[in-house]
Amino acid sequence: MKKLLYMALIITVSASLLVGCKSIDDSSTSSTTKQNPTDIINSIKKNDTLAKALPDNVKKAKAIAIGVDDSYPPMEYRDDKFALIGFDVDFGNAIGKKLGIAITWTPTAWDGIIPSLKAKKFDMILSSMSINDERKKEVNFSDPYIQGGPVIVVKTGDSTIKTADDLKGKIVGVQSGSTGADAADAIVGVKEVKKYDKITTALEDLAAGRVVAVVADDQVGRYYIGLDSSKYALASKMNDEPFGIAFRKSDTVLSENVQKAINELKSEGTLSKISQKWFKTDYYK
Repeated sequence: MKKLLYMALIITVSASLLVGCKSIDDSSTSSTTKQNPTDIINSIKKNDTLAKALPDNVKKAKAIAIGVDDSYPPMEYRDDKFALIGFDVDFGNAIGKKLGIAITWTPTAWDGIIPSLKAKKFDMILSSMSINDERKKEVNFSDPYIQGGPVIVVKTGDSTIKTADDLKGKIVGVQSGSTGADAADAIVGVKEVKKYDKITTALEDLAAGRVVAVVADDQVGRYYIGLDSSKYALASKMNDEPFGIAFRKSDTVLSENVQKAINELKSEGTLSKISQKWFKTDYYK
């Protein structure tokens, strides 16, 4: 889920329905892009049948406009040149290539993203939005396209921490305001939940031995593990939070065709490639 401390990240990068945490350093941004020179999107073959079935308003605009809160690495964020990158960005662009239509991105504050969709400022929301009953009252969702949720990150080689129960009596690091912080706070018997403004600082303390584990969102945790597996490893996942694409309830034709495109991208292995690119793991096995 989105977490709360957006402004600190925005300052760093640029120089409820409410949930969220976002932070990353420039070195890890550069590392990700350098590790993945292959253009996955250009290899996607257009599905002419799906393209013809798109609603008339989308065909007239010659684009699908997507609302995004662009400060949640590695899902959607700005690199050191302020270009929009991330798993969801590649995913959205892959959908566009499969449907044979341009994708435009509309940065939108998280607390206004559903009202903006309903006001027709864009066609759908693709921005790590957790599917829940409260949101289902206002929007329709695609099938879950990836599972979020808190994971436990430990130092590589540490076999003493396997589940949340193993954190009892221990000092655990989290990012303040995150779902990881909520999950760690809920563990009975933890000695201390040490809270940091940035997840990178929590991970530095993990490497230094000042905390025994860090609880972070699944994709965020796997992202940093992928950047330096010599330091960090995944102990376990605590629970699942499905992410979906949100549509206006009236836009059933668009949502049906987007879902068909997603299914095809999954079956032909494109989503696996994008997952491996960003997380060094395949969420679609």
